[in-house]
Amino acid sequence: MSTSHDNPSRVSEPVQVYLDRSQRRLLEQLADELGLTKSDVIRRGIEALERQMTDPAEHPALRIIGIASGESTKAIGYDVAREHDRYLAESEEKSWKAAPRRKRGR
Repeated sequence: MSTSHDNPSRVSEPVQVYLDRSQRRLLEQLADELGLTKSDVIRRGIEALERQMTDPAEHPALRIIGIASGESTKAIGYDVAREHDRYLAESEEKSWKAAPRRKRGR
């Protein structure tokens, strides 16, 4: 995938983003650790989020119909076609448990 920061001759559009202190520290830490500019860290973050959103394994609708996960009705114990709201709710709750929580900066 070619991106605008791969081609330095391409004109970029400035964007203003407001970050709280903890987000600002995290951005600076990532830039230092990766040896990148803060702008490049943000660009890579956007690209990673886009890849995640287009990954069939992460897409709730595709998981329901079994395209991505291969999860059978027997494996989860109920008919997802009939109880799709339940499946979505349970999937969302699982993602809450899986995602580490960060403390908010003061």
